[in-house]
Amino acid sequence: MYFDAASTAPLHPVARQALTAALDEGWADPARLYRSGRQARMLLDAARETVAAVLGARPDEISFTASGTQAVQLGLLGALTGNRRRGGHFVHSAVEHSSVLHVAERHEAGGGEVSVAPVDRTGRADPAAFGALLRPDTALAALQSANHEVGTVQPVGEVAALCAGAGVPLLVDAAQSAGRVDVPAGWSLLTASAHKWGGPPGVGVLAVRKGVRYASPLPADEREGGRVPGYVNVPAIVAAAASLRAVRAEADRENARLHALVERIRARVPRLVPEVEVVGDPVRRLPHIVTFSCLYVDGEVLLTELDRAGFAVSSGSSCTSSTLTPSHVLAAMGVLTEGNVRVSLPYGTAEADVERFLAVLPDLVAGVRAPLGLDLPAPEPAAEESLLVIDALGKRCPLPVIELAKRIGEVPVGGTVAVLADDEAARLDIPAWCGMRGQEYAGEAPAAEYGGDRGSAHLVLRRS
Repeated sequence: MYFDAASTAPLHPVARQALTAALDEGWADPARLYRSGRQARMLLDAARETVAAVLGARPDEISFTASGTQAVQLGLLGALTGNRRRGGHFVHSAVEHSSVLHVAERHEAGGGEVSVAPVDRTGRADPAAFGALLRPDTALAALQSANHEVGTVQPVGEVAALCAGAGVPLLVDAAQSAGRVDVPAGWSLLTASAHKWGGPPGVGVLAVRKGVRYASPLPADEREGGRVPGYVNVPAIVAAAASLRAVRAEADRENARLHALVERIRARVPRLVPEVEVVGDPVRRLPHIVTFSCLYVDGEVLLTELDRAGFAVSSGSSCTSSTLTPSHVLAAMGVLTEGNVRVSLPYGTAEADVERFLAVLPDLVAGVRAPLGLDLPAPEPAAEESLLVIDALGKRCPLPVIELAKRIGEVPVGGTVAVLADDEAARLDIPAWCGMRGQEYAGEAPAAEYGGDRGSAHLVLRRS
């Protein structure tokens, strides 16, 4: 089972189809005036318009790069260069992607100043603390839309308002969220990476708002608005745009389903495995990522055992990283960095796959810990479920809501209730009930995924 979509998502079927077609139709140089060149240019322009529409930008604000990392680096360096008269001060959060950190190191080595905004234990930056670092000579700020290791969603809108008030452009790295959730408002520069949403690798996106001072840090080139030199990969860009549009159309349904599966992992792993800490914001998070750290465990050994059991997951632990240093994200959060496991579910993940993961994990962790001779508490019985399905099909509201109120106590806090209903009023009444009772409405999914033959499954997360 592939549970590492945060690293790279499987190629979306729409991307595969679009790529195959574009290899035949869009292979020529889009800068040329002959027929095949014009055809390639039409495909490139259409892809640019599609990406711009999803990201909330103008087509002429979009440039395609060779990767998400290149998009971040060009965006940061170009904005710092374009705003050098204002000053050389750069602000970013402590949990940004390494591409941001490397640019910051280079900027500082070249005489610039860098301020790092701290995060809380969930990995979330505090807008007030971030805003307090802005100065008259601040040339640029950077804040990711959501964290790549723990899934925590950042307060981009609040930080963007503070940056706008101070006249500071804000670069938002949306690599993990683009295509899955709405793009946050207020950005000056935005970056994304196609292989994170199911597009082909080798395509990044750099969006620069009109009016933002930007000067390319590289020698001049006439392509991609002068921001990205070199020949563009039209077929890959076409496939990236097609898959972005497809996953965005699927997002509402899939997000609710994956959110419930991730909630199941968050709730059950601490009960099944002793001495485990689930990290990241439990509420303000991406729907497909969950990260936990196992005390007394070598992360590399655990990931190897999971691989043998048929599960591909990743880790921020020092023992599984190429740098052999602890994850800067986990360190900034002040949480356990050893024995770390990140599960990130791709679109289409089946409930049975998650259940199998939960079934094999306790024994694998116990096996890794066995040579240590530790006396750890036994896990709770696996019979306790964190998912309850209420069949209210054929019943008119308020009966589905009444059944929900009567039975939500049957799942533990953090568990999920799926209310099957075919009454349209349930779409209004169940979310309203959640708001009144302090529970979380996670959206709806097809009832068929929860055993129903019609209607919708309204997903409710028990918070109290």
